[in-house]
Amino acid sequence: MLEFLSRITCPECGEKSVETMPEHHFVIFYECKSCGAILKPVKGDCCVFCSYGTVPCPSRQTAWENGELGHCCSDD
Repeated sequence: MLEFLSRITCPECGEKSVETMPEHHFVIFYECKSCGAILKPVKGDCCVFCSYGTVPCPSRQTAWENGELGHCCSDD
């Protein structure tokens, strides 16, 4: 069963924020609610949830459920 809540931790200030992940698209920019830093996915990740969240994006969760491994949803 897919989870749609993930807690993003800002690497700049350490602020934690629970966010709802979209089911059918990636979030590639996220603005920290505390310090205003713009977070982008790290190389090899498709979205900020895979890079900074406690739960990876729904696409990655689905891949894991299907027994697929690898780096997130990217082609890198």
